[in-house]
Amino acid sequence: MTTLTRRGLIGGAAAAAGVAGTTTLAAPAIAQSTMTWKMVTAWPKNLPGPGVAAQMLADRITALSGGRIKVDLYAAGELVPGNGVFDAVSEGTAEIYHAVPAYWGSKSKGILLFGSQPFGLGAMEQVGWLTQGGGQDLYDEMYGRFGLKPFLCGNSGPQWAGWFRNEIKSVDDLKGLRFRTTGLASEMCNKLGMAVQAMGGGAMFQALQSGALDAGEFIGPWTDSALGFYQIAKNYYWPGVGEPSSAEECAINAEVYENLPADLQQAVKFAAESLYNPVWTEYTTKHAQALQQMVANEGVMVRKLPDDVMIAMGNAAGEVIAELQGDDDELVRRITESYLAYRALMMSYIPYADAGEYNARQLDYKY
Repeated sequence: MTTLTRRGLIGGAAAAAGVAGTTTLAAPAIAQSTMTWKMVTAWPKNLPGPGVAAQMLADRITALSGGRIKVDLYAAGELVPGNGVFDAVSEGTAEIYHAVPAYWGSKSKGILLFGSQPFGLGAMEQVGWLTQGGGQDLYDEMYGRFGLKPFLCGNSGPQWAGWFRNEIKSVDDLKGLRFRTTGLASEMCNKLGMAVQAMGGGAMFQALQSGALDAGEFIGPWTDSALGFYQIAKNYYWPGVGEPSSAEECAINAEVYENLPADLQQAVKFAAESLYNPVWTEYTTKHAQALQQMVANEGVMVRKLPDDVMIAMGNAAGEVIAELQGDDDELVRRITESYLAYRALMMSYIPYADAGEYNARQLDYKY
């Protein structure tokens, strides 16, 4: 009787509420409505490294949203060219893209600092700057100019200096060298007299094959081996001081993101941020495996850049950063100062912590 009485009271209350009762019943159906997003990427579909990571992000957004956001991935050239994804999402042609900040220097030089910096932040430090050093607020402010909401969603770890047909023995060997790179590294190389060209990985292979390029860097052993650069240039140089790490990003059309209910905003945010470590550690693991395979089976010769070459690169990189400090755009100046402050903080600590441990691991002892 008690249960029946309660049901009767609830039914009466709902009837008395009228429209309010109807709204309460309809709310779950509205909350569970689904939407489809187009993700455009700067990569060939399932390219080892960034192409794989893009698909992981699409799948994770779909999963964490409970299927309320279904993300369809379009590889470079399927909906828009790889270099057109920033504008496509800014203009509303697609809802989200996956790329790297290093590709958007024509929009603002300040953007380049969020992806990689010559002699700059490692992968751990890069995400540390955004989450602990105020970088995310600046990232949001810069991309907000273009109607975008950005997140880092992965990192390739330390990149390599690149594939060279001939050995590099001095700074003079760089002069006139036709070289593929991107971002602030390209400005560093230009200051050393290198003839820098920006292009995708597939185009880089063709340019090396035809002789249009003398050398080039793309990412690292895992992705580079899949693209076959070792078939043409056997000298593989380290360290990649032009990009001590390279962050991958996604950006969502700001209006689309702001119109999401709060729980779906959190789902998208977490999908991106939660992939940073899995993507980074997959790169690191598979880079190591691919390097072993290329050296053992493909005749790749691993070579270190001479110290005088690295010092010349460091001086050139310092000039690039100094130019950003004096940029006409006040926001670019603030981004640069924030980055430099966090870099200085890490340089005061990492030699004792991570670098100290890595150096100790290389000592001659039985383990």
